[in-house]
Amino acid sequence: MTVPFHLASTSPARLATLRAAGIEPIAIAPGVDEEAAVAAAGPLAPPEMVMLLARLKAEAVAVAHPDLDGLVFGGDSAFEFDGTVYGKPHLPEVARDRWRAHRGRSGRLHSGHWLIDLRTGRAVGAPAVATGNFADDITDTEIDAYIATGEPLEVAGAFTIDAKGAAFITSIEGDPHAVVGLSIPLLRDLTRRLAIDWPDLWNR
Repeated sequence: MTVPFHLASTSPARLATLRAAGIEPIAIAPGVDEEAAVAAAGPLAPPEMVMLLARLKAEAVAVAHPDLDGLVFGGDSAFEFDGTVYGKPHLPEVARDRWRAHRGRSGRLHSGHWLIDLRTGRAVGAPAVATGNFADDITDTEIDAYIATGEPLEVAGAFTIDAKGAAFITSIEGDPHAVVGLSIPLLRDLTRRLAIDWPDLWNR
């Protein structure tokens, strides 16, 4: 029997990753004020921050939609570079500064995963991390062209590996899916902790 899977996110990358893994989720915007939640929590290490927000997103959907059945997944990502944690740049000038600093260097992408079984109320979670290595020959012209696409403005760290940004990432150390905010092997592990067989999520 297929277990319904709800995605507490509107991230196109997470949606595409799940679909490629055989899961057609029901995507629901969680409506969490991330900045306020982090500010209220006080100083957090990157894994703690992404886990907090992943949990809050999943719980927000579960509370707002008490009639849902199956699983609800919350995820969050943050990019750590030179000891500083970066979220989405939003503004072109911010993304440009980050990309100029990235050239020829590496950063760590932290992704929080939180999974709630709505049938039992049980919840499990874990963080994932991957290191992205940036090409050292990225030109200002390429950076400006990439920013003009709008792609890096609404993603953690101002880069992706599943679209146009892939050309500028020379390698990934760790689970590459963690870079898009959803580690499929980790998600499988979480479902098994809830006594759910991974193939029971396949609905595509």
